[in-house]
Amino acid sequence: MQPGDRVGVAVSGGADSVALLLLLLELRKKLGVVLSVVHFNHKLRGKASEADEKFVAQLAVKHELEFHTAFLHVAKKAKKERANLEDAARRARYDYFLSLVESGKVTRIAVAHTADDQAETVLAHLMRGTGLTGLGGIHPVVGPVFRPLLGVRRHELREFLRARKQNWREDLTNRDTKKMRARIRKKLLPLIEKQFQPAIVKHLATLADLAREDEFLFDAVVGELAAALVHRSADGARIGIRDLLEPLKKEGAPALSKRLVRCIVEEMKPRGGQLSAPHVEAVLELARSAESGSALSLPGGLEVRKERSALLFRAQEDARNASAGGAAREFEYNIDIRSGEAEVRLRELRCVFRLRVIDWPSKRVETIKDGAVLDRYRLRFPLVMRNWRPGDRMRPLGHRSAHKLKRLLNEKRVSRWERDGWPVLTSGGVLAWARGFPVAAEFAVDERTRAGMVIAEESW
Repeated sequence: MQPGDRVGVAVSGGADSVALLLLLLELRKKLGVVLSVVHFNHKLRGKASEADEKFVAQLAVKHELEFHTAFLHVAKKAKKERANLEDAARRARYDYFLSLVESGKVTRIAVAHTADDQAETVLAHLMRGTGLTGLGGIHPVVGPVFRPLLGVRRHELREFLRARKQNWREDLTNRDTKKMRARIRKKLLPLIEKQFQPAIVKHLATLADLAREDEFLFDAVVGELAAALVHRSADGARIGIRDLLEPLKKEGAPALSKRLVRCIVEEMKPRGGQLSAPHVEAVLELARSAESGSALSLPGGLEVRKERSALLFRAQEDARNASAGGAAREFEYNIDIRSGEAEVRLRELRCVFRLRVIDWPSKRVETIKDGAVLDRYRLRFPLVMRNWRPGDRMRPLGHRSAHKLKRLLNEKRVSRWERDGWPVLTSGGVLAWARGFPVAAEFAVDERTRAGMVIAEESW
C-alpha cells in the first residue's frame, strides 16, 4: 500500500476478513490510506447470506466507513453456464472487485486469504495433479488485489478477534466435508500436523513462494523465446516444429516446449478455456509424430494443425471458414492509381497495401525495400485486388511458362490456412501480381520502362 491509496477491504463476515478489517483500521493512520468496506452477496445460503450482508454493513457503520455492496444469484448463473459453482462464485466476486477499481471508487482491494488457505490450495492442486504453476498457489498480489495475511495462521486471527471481543459470522458450508477443500481443512491438514510434520502449513507456504519465483523466471525466458520463434500473422501463429521441440537448439528442454505451447494458446485463444497437461502433451505429440495436415482442437476455441515442418495455431471459427472454401476471406477491391497512389485496406487479412507510381529508372532503388514493382504503362483498367481463386494462372518473371497459382503456392509451401484469402492483383482481368511471387512477366519493368508502380504491404 502507498499513502493516499483508497483501499477496499473485502469482508465476507467470516473471522479472517473481519480480522483484516480491524488490523487495517489500526494501521490506516500509519499507512496513510483511506479504507472502505466491500461485500459481495452470492445469494447461495438464503437467509444466512442476507444476515452476513447485514452484519458487514453494521461493521462499516460502526467504524464510519463507506460500504460497497452488490449481489448475484450465482447458483442460477452457474447452472445456466454449466459452470462449477465455486468457480462461478469466485469469478463473480472478483469481477465486482475490479469494477470498483475501474470506476475509481477504490484503488486497491485487500483480501483475507491466510497461510492456512495457501496450504489448502497447494494440497488441493497436488491432489488434482499440477505443475509448477499450481504449486505457486495463491498469489500475494494480482493486479489491484492484494493479500496481506498470507503469512498469518487462521488461529492467530481468531485469537486477535477474541482479545478485542469482536464477533464474526460462521459459514457452515465450510464444514461440509463432502467438498474436497473442507476435507483438507478438517481432516488432512490436522492429521499431517499431528502425526507427520507440525510445520506443514509453513512448509507448504514456503514451497508456494519458491514455485512462484521459479515461475517468474520461466515466464521471462519463454516470453523471449516466443518473441523470437513464433511468427504471427492474420492467419494465426506459426512455430517451426524443431523450434518448438528444441527451443534452445539442443535436446532436453521439455519444460520450455510445454510452456511455449501454453504461451501460444493463451495469446491466441478467442475465449476462455483451461488448457490441461494432457492437452499440452497432445500438441507436442502432434508435432513429433503426426502426418502433415493432422489437427486437434484445444480449449478456448483453438485449433492446431501440423503443416509440414511447422505447427499453426488458429481460432476454430477461422479454420472452419477456410475449410468451407474461405467464404469469410473473399474480397475484391477496384483500384484507381491515376492520382499516383492508392491504399487498399484489407479487413479480411488485417493488412494494408499501398500502391505508388514512381519515375523509372531514377527511383528504382526505392523498390529494393518497398516491394514489388510493375510497369505502370503496361497495366490496364480495371485494376482489381482480390483473393486468389481456383483456376488463376500467371507466369512469374523468370518462369518459362504460365502455371496455376495453386501449383505455385504448393511449390512455395504455403499452407492451406495461409493461402486462404491470398491476395492477387489483376490488370484488365489478367493476373499481374500475387503476394510472395515475382510480378507477372508481361507486366515486369525493363529498360524501356519510364514509370513503375510499387506494391508495398504493411500489417494492420
